[in-house]
Amino acid sequence: MHRLLLIEDDSRLATMVADYLGQAGFHVDRAPTVAQARHAVMRQVPDLVLMDVMLPDGDGLALTAEWRQQPRFSGLPILMLTARGDPADRILGLELGADDYLPKPFEPRELLARVRALLRRAQPGPAPVELIRVGALELDVGARTARLQGMACDLTGHQFDILLALARQAGRVLSRDQIMESLRGHSLEAYDRSIDVHVSRIRAAIEEDPRTPKRLLTVRGVGYLLARSTADAIGISDAPESGA
Repeated sequence: MHRLLLIEDDSRLATMVADYLGQAGFHVDRAPTVAQARHAVMRQVPDLVLMDVMLPDGDGLALTAEWRQQPRFSGLPILMLTARGDPADRILGLELGADDYLPKPFEPRELLARVRALLRRAQPGPAPVELIRVGALELDVGARTARLQGMACDLTGHQFDILLALARQAGRVLSRDQIMESLRGHSLEAYDRSIDVHVSRIRAAIEEDPRTPKRLLTVRGVGYLLARSTADAIGISDAPESGA
């Protein structure tokens, strides 16, 4: 159930609006003053605010601007309800941070439609799925999983991060320093030979024969490369450096 805050000092109108929205399935808290509105949102941030402009102890426009300056309330949907019909007032309300504007008197059904529209817009959409495909290898960045020809690869978190760094620049050689730079902030050991150990374990997960790798290649004296195709491997020595 969505929780709404109705900031309105006209008790008769507030009761009618709260009852109507309550019948539509919303929980409606009421605040007749700016002071009570501030207290209400500090106690619990609502899903949407219906804001009257003229209040006994202040101005709804000023309160809207005040909340928009606070990160906690920056995304709070605000629907202005006001008897002011001047277009300049409506424009000012929108410029100060209101999301919509409904002049009084209004049709209850229009109010309900606008409330529902604002709530839909405020709902976060599903996170986009980022898939990186390199040949038969597929990395799901959000799920942090790797699959080879549809089969899951057994990788630790660090190994996935190294493979991801290489996959984002498939076909290009990355030095150990470049790989470690991409892992900055991770708890990987702070010396480059740890990269070699992880690479050997990644090969065990993604190569048919880790001793003769065809996907994750060593470029002597430079670093590592994730081949986009077998053509990338032409002319590149797969023989590991000492310790690689």
